[in-house]
Formats: sequence, structure tokens, C-alpha cells
Amino acid sequence: MMCRTRTRSIGMTLLLALAAAFPVYSKGLVVGEPAPPITLHTLDGRDIDTRALRGKVVIVTFWATWCGPCREELPLLSRYAADHSGDGLVVLGFSLDDPDDLDQVRAVSRNLSFPVGLLGDPHVPGYGRIWHLPVNFTIDRAGRLADNGWKDRTPAWTEDRLEAVVTPLLRAPQTK
Repeated sequence: MMCRTRTRSIGMTLLLALAAAFPVYSKGLVVGEPAPPITLHTLDGRDIDTRALRGKVVIVTFWATWCGPCREELPLLSRYAADHSGDGLVVLGFSLDDPDDLDQVRAVSRNLSFPVGLLGDPHVPGYGRIWHLPVNFTIDRAGRLADNGWKDRTPAWTEDRLEAVVTPLLRAPQTK
């Protein structure tokens, strides 16, 4: 009897470890389908809802000050956003940092050309649990998911990836 109980305990521990190692992605994210709405509560107190950005190309980026790849990606993404804001590009930056680290988030955001806010809860309706960083999602002008960051083999933006994924969307006519 003792052996069965111990085996169950070990089995449950392994099951929990596997669940943590392979988290469930949001199954509702389908490229070409409507993107789940998300609202950025910016550090300066504004609310920016992706539903209000129809006609724009939107990059939703999740990052943190403690994430090395994020810190490398942010300046590139900021330059790209600044260069293409006149083309209808909007970038929304969701920081996974704790409120206790707000000063660090503000320091990083001062150098960015796009709005930033704290995510709060890593469980984001429609996008799943944000568990690895960086992760980015791109929404086209019609409000459809154009790039699912969970499916990207190399999740950090590069110049080549921005040119391949986002630039063609910016060339599409703006709609209202």
C-alpha cells in the first residue's frame, strides 16, 4: 500500500512538472481570425483598446525589465515603431514586471516610442498565460490576428522579421 501511495505522489509530481513545462497556449488564437481584444493601461493613465485601433496595424508586445532578449528587442521595436507611425503602426507594450519595479519600467519606457503599461495578471483572456518573453502578436488593419507569437520559433523581433511580417501589413490600404 505504501508503494502505491508513493507511486501516485511521484506520478502527480511528474504530471504537475509537465504541465508547468508545457503550458497550454490559447487555442482561440488563429491567424486570419479576429484578434482577442486587449486594453493597455498606460503608465500615464490612458487606456488604449485594440478594438479602437481598427484601420491600424497593431503590435502587442509582452516584455519585462529582467528579460535580456526583451531589452535587446525593445530599441529595435521602438525605432521601427517611430519610423512607421505615419504608416498606421501602433505598438502597445505590456510589461510583466511587478508594481514594485515600476521605477525600472518607467526608466526603460522613457526610451521607447510607444506606450507602456504593467500587465498585472499574466493570464490574458484570448492570449493565454504569458509565460515566456518576449512574445509578440500582430493585428492587421481589419482587427484580425496576422502573427501568432506563440508559434514563432524565434520570438524576439529582428529587422528581417519585422520586414517580413509587419511591413507588408503596413502597405495594405488603411481602413476605418
